Amino acid sequence: MCGIVAFYDPEINDKQATIGKMMATIRHRGPNSDGYYTNDKVALGFRRLSIIDLRGGSQPIYNEDRSKAIIFNGEIYNFKPLRADLIKAGHVFTTNSDTEVLLHGYEEWGMDTLLKKIRGMFAFLIWDDDRQTLVGARDFFGIKPMYYSTENGHLLVGSELKSFLEFPGFHKELNREAVKPYLMNQYNDLSETFFKGVYRFPAGHWFEYHQGDFKTHQYWDATYKKNSLSFQETLDKINADLEETVKLYHNADVPVGSFLSEGIDSSYITSILNPDDVFSISFDDATYNEASKAKALADIKGWRFYGDQVHAEEAMHDFPEMQYHMDEPDANPSIIPLWYLCKLARKHVTVALSGEGADELFAGYVNYGMHTHHSAIKRLTAKLQRLSPSKQLKLARVIKKLPSFPGKVHLYTNLAKPADFYVGQSVIYDMDYPTIFTSRDANQILKTDFQNDLTVNQLYQTDFAKVQDCDHVKQMQYIDLHHFMLNDIEQKADKISMAHSLELRVPYLDRKIAELANSIPTDYLVNEHDTKYALRKASERVLPAEWAKRPKLGFPTPIKQWLQEPKFYQQVRALFNASFVKEIFDQPAILALLDDNYHGDGSHRRQVWTIYTFLVWYQLYFVDWAGTLKKYEHVQPEVAELMAQGKLI
Repeated sequence: MCGIVAFYDPEINDKQATIGKMMATIRHRGPNSDGYYTNDKVALGFRRLSIIDLRGGSQPIYNEDRSKAIIFNGEIYNFKPLRADLIKAGHVFTTNSDTEVLLHGYEEWGMDTLLKKIRGMFAFLIWDDDRQTLVGARDFFGIKPMYYSTENGHLLVGSELKSFLEFPGFHKELNREAVKPYLMNQYNDLSETFFKGVYRFPAGHWFEYHQGDFKTHQYWDATYKKNSLSFQETLDKINADLEETVKLYHNADVPVGSFLSEGIDSSYITSILNPDDVFSISFDDATYNEASKAKALADIKGWRFYGDQVHAEEAMHDFPEMQYHMDEPDANPSIIPLWYLCKLARKHVTVALSGEGADELFAGYVNYGMHTHHSAIKRLTAKLQRLSPSKQLKLARVIKKLPSFPGKVHLYTNLAKPADFYVGQSVIYDMDYPTIFTSRDANQILKTDFQNDLTVNQLYQTDFAKVQDCDHVKQMQYIDLHHFMLNDIEQKADKISMAHSLELRVPYLDRKIAELANSIPTDYLVNEHDTKYALRKASERVLPAEWAKRPKLGFPTPIKQWLQEPKFYQQVRALFNASFVKEIFDQPAILALLDDNYHGDGSHRRQVWTIYTFLVWYQLYFVDWAGTLKKYEHVQPEVAELMAQGKLI
């Protein structure tokens, strides 16, 4: 697990100095060592966190005649059998690392075939001197980040955006078009980042760059074709495939632990892994305490449990550093407990397994059609779903126009076309978890230059068109996999864990698991019993029933209470009042929103937190970037302590 950065620019003479400055901004991703490759056209830079082949896996790695060089961020879990195949084909290996398998695999099979053979999370770059071409790829789901820019005749590629800011002549400009989608989603859901001209490289794709020509190729995407397994056979298959995958993901030359909450996703994975060490976080607010249930399971299973408590004071103090590491503003409050969870785990292990991806693949969100607990409404809805599609749509339009009544949301969302209403996770149909900004509300607080007619639903239409022949739940799963999961969940998982030099592995987001999950009939996943039903039933083979049936809680964070604390309200208000804010927002309007939330019932907390997060990030990256880099680019104290003790592995 590492950090990579590269550029193609024949005009830069001292490429070593330039790539060195860029590498310095991602030191946290790889505190063990660094390396680089340069020639008259290109420079590749690498920061290493040692996981496999601790002594021999330094990068760049070269092929036999040094005509090709690779830098790689991630893990290839099935590299050992591929290595054996490549040795049989005549390739000579100088390391035992998974990185070298990618390099020789590219030589032997080419990119398309190589990418079809591997399982893992990855972003890698190969300079092919024979072809004078830079090639690169990002993993199936986008677990590992990769950004690029082709502005002004050069190419920049890297794991983190902050490295681009150190490239000579990089023009740092706020992408105004990203502000409103961010406000509606709590993250940027555009392919173009908050930095104008810089883009996220798409998941499941690879590229080749030759003399200014940048070509992309798609090698994988989620597809949905129902299998013929019975329900019991499905449970057997889920359990068998997860056991095989977790065993594969356990491969490392360093200690491996697991994150453990009270929910099914992490509990199931951890029970299969059966690690020595598990980690959990709670808050000093008693309402938000996942650690007690996690510890209870750890006691039953005999795992060594490490828990810690987050205090509001430290969270509000550390929040800017979290946003520094995110590269772009992300107002998902779960970033906060994840920060302290990674900090805790890194004191004891170098690798941890986590449960991201289960909700998107096994249909765990209530927004997939579980908006009521009333059995009669569920039965009525099930009967109405037997109507023809045209009759369902007509009925949905009628229901939409009716006044509110118990079960309305459940009936409407199960009968209407998702492309007509679905807005992902930006709206949760739960009064205890209020919405972020609607399109209209966002326009009302933004200056004119930042306003537009875009809605969240419009952002999804291209992807909805790709799965229009699938059932409604599969359509919504596809949207969340390519938006919420890709641009929010995975981003925070990678950036926050790497801030602490911790490798986070996500077994649910394995190609084999995804292809199984995508083939499971929808009524095995979401039905009158529950969401994520098949996964819950499969988990009963290794989990007590109490844990298998636990409802989804997410990673709850007490921002409602914090924003109604006088000292934190004043902290947020001071930033809302800053002079630079009026360039982007209607300052009186956002101050009024903050005041209403503080003096009222706290129902505007998500809107307030989303604005606050953006302003924290903007101040870091646009008001005082030099000060930000000096203050926050370092290895974390727990990592520095391990280094001082000679224990960093």
